Amino acid sequence: VHRLQDLVRSSLHRQVQVGSDKILKAMNRAHTAESYVRVIEKIRAARPDIAISGDFIVGFPGERDADFEATLQLVREVGYASCFSFKYSRRPGTPAAAMPGQVAEAVKDERLARLNALLDEQRMAFNAATAGRVVNVLFEKAGRQAGQLIGKSPYLQAVHVTAPDRMLGQIVPVRVETAHQNSLSGVLELEPA
Repeated sequence: VHRLQDLVRSSLHRQVQVGSDKILKAMNRAHTAESYVRVIEKIRAARPDIAISGDFIVGFPGERDADFEATLQLVREVGYASCFSFKYSRRPGTPAAAMPGQVAEAVKDERLARLNALLDEQRMAFNAATAGRVVNVLFEKAGRQAGQLIGKSPYLQAVHVTAPDRMLGQIVPVRVETAHQNSLSGVLELEPA
């Protein structure tokens, strides 16, 4: 259990949705963008290497250009290791479906593309910062190539390594050699016996 704690403590998912207080209020969220950032700052003060992930929605009713820019600013300020981002979709019977200011699909598409480009840039930077380091990897499954295992780093990055099947379910030190957009590649730090 103690070895697993390092895997858990190295990453944290904190939902924010948007960076605009006006839209957060319309979504009936209890936090503001500033209070969210303050929490992240406190967490990073205690654990500077933590990987932060989050969720974002673009195109919520009433979202104007300035509201979307506030979301981009929050993303720049926080710096995410990974995120999930979606377009708002109108659901019959929900309070938001009846709200004025429904955002056009083309605008939502453009905003989602801009947000994803920024989040992808941050994810790649986070992954690249891992290259050259030794991280403990929990091997979860066989890879697509013979002799390859796939596991998770303490930061929940997928890591591809040539390793024997007997290492499945084990936590093993891996030297990260290459960072990719959605994963890492590495080698076993210690040769298997």
